Amino acid sequence: MTLPGMDVAALARFLRARGVEVRGELRVDLISGGRSNLTFVAADDVTRWVVRRPPVAGLTPSAHDMAREFTVTAALQNSEVPVARTVAFDEQGTALGAPMTVVEYIDGLVIRDRDELAVLTDAQVEASVTELVDVLARLHAVDAAAVGLEKFGRPAGFVERQVNLWASQWDRVKTRDLADVPTLHAALSARIPARSAGSIVHGDFRIDNTILDARDPGRVRAVVDWEMSTLGDPLTDAALMCVYRSPIFDVVLGSSAAWTSDRIPSADDLAQAYATASGRDLGDWGFYLALANFKLGIIGEGITHRALRGSGAGAAAERAAEATPEFMAAGLRALKGAHT
Repeated sequence: MTLPGMDVAALARFLRARGVEVRGELRVDLISGGRSNLTFVAADDVTRWVVRRPPVAGLTPSAHDMAREFTVTAALQNSEVPVARTVAFDEQGTALGAPMTVVEYIDGLVIRDRDELAVLTDAQVEASVTELVDVLARLHAVDAAAVGLEKFGRPAGFVERQVNLWASQWDRVKTRDLADVPTLHAALSARIPARSAGSIVHGDFRIDNTILDARDPGRVRAVVDWEMSTLGDPLTDAALMCVYRSPIFDVVLGSSAAWTSDRIPSADDLAQAYATASGRDLGDWGFYLALANFKLGIIGEGITHRALRGSGAGAAAERAAEATPEFMAAGLRALKGAHT
């Protein structure tokens, strides 16, 4: 079977050229694709690896930056943040015609939807959520300079740039005019925190971007999908994790996400857990919740925009923008101090 974006023989040659022992025939399966990077599992007779590359079509450099993903994963190898062992990076795209990362395969649980969450007991769900929040706090405590990431981003002005970036994205992807979008944009611009912290941020932290230990789901074996990582304000990560908890997010995904289940603690409880684990002040928390809602609403609009332009993503993608008005309204409520 032909796999889009994959050349198995070229991958095998690349691995051997980088000193990786490939024993026997190399076999490759696609395990994830579509809106994000293509993810493959490659295996020989002994070892398995995860190979990631940008999509074959619809490439968005900022969202699919393989160098960024490999750099941060390599830097965190000996930190308190669990990540996969890095194996090789093809920055020039010599093997597959696009940049490619290779890391070790981590066996474990990836909990994406309600059915997958159902395999966990209530005690295991509680333990896994506690660990997830603790891992995020540990990430934000990493000294970027100490792990060689002092030039990984520009934390100064990060929040203001995020507000303007997502407003510009709205102008590119909107499928209709919504009065709450410019209203929320203006309100956010007027409320930019005077001072904000700086740390490594993941940019898309939620349960399905981690691999849990199959025997002990209260232990995260690896945090994955680092393509949006940078140096920025850690509270943007924490707030996004909390807003992902909103049932509205199911409309964006087109499915029932594990993280929106009522078995997961509420957004307020998640925020308090993060504050306790990190020791950070959430004094301007309403702003960060509003920004996260603004971002997710525009992401939903973008999914529908691409679907209507023939991306082939299906009917659920065409409906993703139905969530946008609700996210904008939630953002305005958050700025007024109401979190729901």
